[in-house]
Amino acid sequence: MGTILRILSESIIQAAQQLNSNRLRSFLSLLGITIGIFCIIGVFSAVDSLEDNVRGSLNKLGDDVIYIQKISWAEDPGQNYFKYLRRPGVTHADYEVVKERVKSAELTAFFVGIGAKTAKYMSNAAEQVFMMGVTNEFSDLFKLEYDSGRFFSPSEYYYGSNKIVLGYKVADILFAGADPIGRIIKISGRKYEVIGVLEKTGESILNVMNFDEAMLISFETARKVANLKSDEFFQDASVCIKAGPKMTVSQLKDETVSAMRAARKLRPREEDNFSLNQLSILSSFLDSFFGILNILGVFIGGFATLVGMFSVANIMFVSVKERTRIIGIKKALGAQQYVILLEFLIESVVLCLLGGLAGLLMVIIATTAISQAFDSFKIYLSVNNAIFGIGLSTIIGVLAGMIPALQAARMDPVEAMRK
Repeated sequence: MGTILRILSESIIQAAQQLNSNRLRSFLSLLGITIGIFCIIGVFSAVDSLEDNVRGSLNKLGDDVIYIQKISWAEDPGQNYFKYLRRPGVTHADYEVVKERVKSAELTAFFVGIGAKTAKYMSNAAEQVFMMGVTNEFSDLFKLEYDSGRFFSPSEYYYGSNKIVLGYKVADILFAGADPIGRIIKISGRKYEVIGVLEKTGESILNVMNFDEAMLISFETARKVANLKSDEFFQDASVCIKAGPKMTVSQLKDETVSAMRAARKLRPREEDNFSLNQLSILSSFLDSFFGILNILGVFIGGFATLVGMFSVANIMFVSVKERTRIIGIKKALGAQQYVILLEFLIESVVLCLLGGLAGLLMVIIATTAISQAFDSFKIYLSVNNAIFGIGLSTIIGVLAGMIPALQAARMDPVEAMRK
């Protein structure tokens, strides 16, 4: 053990001497390792951060929730235009059927998009705000949190009262920091009392449902202010079903399909005229997408790393040549082959680790700068990626130093001392 520690300390000192005595050559040689590690770990960090951001946005929809919709997330609606054109839209009647017949569901909710509206309060106006009509289970199903106020009470929902819940950004535009609860706003000439403001969700790369810029009214109220019987191609309506505590999503889907087919009176050989969408559809696509990005990162950084590996190997060959006589003296004094081998391998690994650490430092600087520049995209260097970068640098060091180290270890001591 003492011999190994002594070899390790001497190799580190010799590596430092190599760097110091030939600074330009060492810098140019290690530059390839630095750039390679920066490219690979930088791409991995960007992909991991992007994946976390996107999946975080998707998780707001719930991984145990099924969405009954007109169009499938797994198909291109443009390529199947006539198929979806023939389908009836998803309606409140479908919601009532599912709520009554699907016993494996814990919560069933319905929402329908009413379109972009302009909300006004005194001289302030929030334009192009997405308005939704929702059933009274919507808040619980999506686990909405409130900055102030509340959701609709059962009586407000049942009687279709002119009450409204605002997204955080909408409330900020209309009331500029003042308390909005109890205030009256106007939308399309109709007055609504603000009863709640949703908690701020913030910016993200993918906002599946951007509640910051939304307004919620009860479905019973929506009946009075919009034509909900419209059967447009890109219909924005959905029945949302959350599986019960001891129920699987597969059971929920089977029961939902049976209930919907019976309600729509479909024959056994007729295909479904509705789609069951689930997060797993998007997750499968995202897995492939992020996998391709990671492969691209490996290819981009791989070439730079390969160049860096040959550069370090060149340094080690030069180091062996410069220290040929010293190697001969060591072997003449009884140094074993493995001692010489370890000495040069450790020196090669130390050189590559220095290049790798420089690459990781560049990744940290770049990720910090990007995170500060873009509030909607927080990028970071994870511990796993940092460990991978250090491990990769170590492997490159072993590969780059193996042949020079073997050459040094197999030298004949007499011939080495003559040279």
